[in-house]
Amino acid sequence: MRKPTEKTVMHSYPGMVAIVTATYENEHNIMAAGWHSYISYNPPIYGVAIGRQRYTYELVKNAGCFAINFLPYEKAKLIQEVGVLSGENFDKFAHGNMNFENGIEINAPILDDAYVAYECRTIDVNSYGDHDWFVGEIVQCYRDEKCFLENGLPNFEQLEIPLYLGRSKYAKLDKHNHIETYKIDQ
Repeated sequence: MRKPTEKTVMHSYPGMVAIVTATYENEHNIMAAGWHSYISYNPPIYGVAIGRQRYTYELVKNAGCFAINFLPYEKAKLIQEVGVLSGENFDKFAHGNMNFENGIEINAPILDDAYVAYECRTIDVNSYGDHDWFVGEIVQCYRDEKCFLENGLPNFEQLEIPLYLGRSKYAKLDKHNHIETYKIDQ
């Protein structure tokens, strides 16, 4: 039976983890962010919450831009590592053997292994509790076409998506999951 509780507990999982990359003064870093969202379709705008104590926070703040990358399930351990390990005195790119190219429109790493990535130019930052919400206009998109069907949905014959459950656990969304379509006539 459901009952009131005195503690705030994260109930928004399972969900996708965004990989945030940033570069400032030739210093690159990468972090995992569980709190992120599309904000607008036109113009395309994306937001991500970054804790002020995170090493990536200052890079994103000073750079005025960031990239959002989504990695396949085979990289779930790496996603967890870049979310836990600090880049302050540790090269997470070298540790994870991650290759990247610089963005076309902004100076931020676009991961070679990302099946989708967005270059975002920061247009707003707001503080909420212990995090700041960085809002960026998406100025360049990337998509691995083999990972998507003609209708834009994931091609689960080619892509397995990691869903973060919390507590360092991940589930795999793939061709073996039951997927239902609900068409509602109006």
